[in-house]
Amino acid sequence: MTTHFSAPGEGPELDTKDARITVKVGGEHTGDTYEVFEVDAHRGPAVPPHAEPWAKSFYVLHGRITVYVDGELHDLGPGAAIGIPAGAVNTFTVHTASARFLAVSLTGKMGRFFRDADRSPADRIPQVALRHGIKLVEP
Repeated sequence: MTTHFSAPGEGPELDTKDARITVKVGGEHTGDTYEVFEVDAHRGPAVPPHAEPWAKSFYVLHGRITVYVDGELHDLGPGAAIGIPAGAVNTFTVHTASARFLAVSLTGKMGRFFRDADRSPADRIPQVALRHGIKLVEP
């Protein structure tokens, strides 16, 4: 684990096709124990419902989102947070013109998925997700 500083506006930017992800603290800085991302997403639904093999949390900085977790909807605005356990079926929808939130995940697996998604065409994302142990769920 190393000390890592990420100033405002700094960090590698990744395109996941539904959001711009800025890596603020990557798994390489934490011995693969956790990661912190800034997510900038536009109005509308994001990825289809899915389940990942890692736990994560969202903390909303700007905008309003609804987070779906295992059949329940949670409305989040600035200052609201939610923890999502590993294996829970989840997704989010942005209800304002855009939303900016922090995503914190355990392990370095989410970052590896984001990096692969950034390098892949949109129609290949389902295959990329499966390679990373993400199960897509029919709505």
